[in-house]
Amino acid sequence: MEDFVSLLDWRRQLSALYQNIRDATDAQAAHRHWQQERNRLFANHPQSAIAEDGRARFAGLPVWDYDPAFAFQAQIEPLPEERFTVQTSAGHDMPLVRFGRVRLPVGTLDVYWIDVYGGGMFLPFRDATAGRETYGGGRYLLDTVKGADLGGSGDTLTLDFNFAYHPSCFYDARWSCPLAPPANVLTAEIRAGERI
Repeated sequence: MEDFVSLLDWRRQLSALYQNIRDATDAQAAHRHWQQERNRLFANHPQSAIAEDGRARFAGLPVWDYDPAFAFQAQIEPLPEERFTVQTSAGHDMPLVRFGRVRLPVGTLDVYWIDVYGGGMFLPFRDATAGRETYGGGRYLLDTVKGADLGGSGDTLTLDFNFAYHPSCFYDARWSCPLAPPANVLTAEIRAGERI
């Protein structure tokens, strides 16, 4: 039971963190708060993606400085629903439904629904920094299952790459994380958010 309760606590804290970001009027201050809170959770929480024996050496998650050029409001363009599976870092299949697309100055990304119980909107991506400056399997921009949602209204999303983060499997192979599908590979270098 303890693991389930600690996972509930982790998700509550992340949800509260993203609510604070949505309510913020200063994006740079919100970004600093995001980084501080994620560092605190990764260093101390039982559900941290950092293995317990590595937490004492944990010095913080490296991120690029906030760059407002990577913050966008994007309308979801509807697409015919397409069900498919994407591979996870552990080689499992994760069912997704592609239902829309966003066009950004840095490229076009498909928007997905995680097609399992409860579901959630999901927007992973891989960019030209992948494998060198960021995780080769990509980063996450939006994952409502985990509360990682910067907001928006109606069919418009707030997408700020400064809050892009590595999936848990980047830190420890015990986690199985969906990888960015081929449709969500950007040719641009997104030097914003979490980095190696």
